[in-house]
Amino acid sequence: ILNLFLICISVDIFLLNQKGTPQKPWLTIIFDDYSRSIAGHELSFTDPSVVKTALALRQSIWRKKEPAWTICGIPQILYTDHGSDFTSKHIEQVCIDLKINLIFSNVGEPRGRGKIERFFLTLNQLLLCELPGYTGNRKESPALTLTDLDVLLRKFIIDYNQSEHSQTGRIPKIRWEENGFLPHMPESIEQLDLLLLTIAKPRKIRRDGIHFQGLRYMNPVLADYVNEDVIIRYDPSDITSIRVFYKNQFLCQPICTSLDQQVVGIKDIQ
Repeated sequence: ILNLFLICISVDIFLLNQKGTPQKPWLTIIFDDYSRSIAGHELSFTDPSVVKTALALRQSIWRKKEPAWTICGIPQILYTDHGSDFTSKHIEQVCIDLKINLIFSNVGEPRGRGKIERFFLTLNQLLLCELPGYTGNRKESPALTLTDLDVLLRKFIIDYNQSEHSQTGRIPKIRWEENGFLPHMPESIEQLDLLLLTIAKPRKIRRDGIHFQGLRYMNPVLADYVNEDVIIRYDPSDITSIRVFYKNQFLCQPICTSLDQQVVGIKDIQ
């Protein structure tokens, strides 16, 4: 049984934001109750929101690009607190569509808080305290960006999942994979995006592609749908490509040729 806990916490480090000024980021973490593996995360400067929750769920459910980060799948139970970002009607509908049992902790008694706090304590002791801008040691000025920390964080999570857990005495990755456990997966990443990516914009397909945020996105499939109305969905942390849905069906994934060798967030474009 895959039971996931979801929590969002302000991280104890100052980073340089888009304006070059110090700012503390928010980190959403999703972890598996049985194995204590970290299933997904989302790091950004934005306060807890439905978007952050959806992006963290998307990463936790789908297969990761790192071969060593194996935990994935649709959970049977998702535990959350009563934050407005977790209690939104959209997240409730996502759980209904994916057949996830959504359970809220009692007010003032967040379920699993102690377990996730141990992870954040380990994160502080083994990673953040060595970085410039750490709140416990302000001798060094902030020097890292959000992208810098996200790269370090992904590596830390992979190492964490492959290190013996102090409470279980087991390696989370091995414990999650034992007994030939096969996770229940969505039919496709497009199906998952249709449910989870809440940032959706209506657009009309032009002869030269789809225009969004002053950029132009192209795909040969669009040629047959000129002047049709579509919905585009995008990951705000990387808009080098978008996903296009026509009459609630995935159509294609156009790219912006001027950005296709980069990873660019919507904040950077704005």
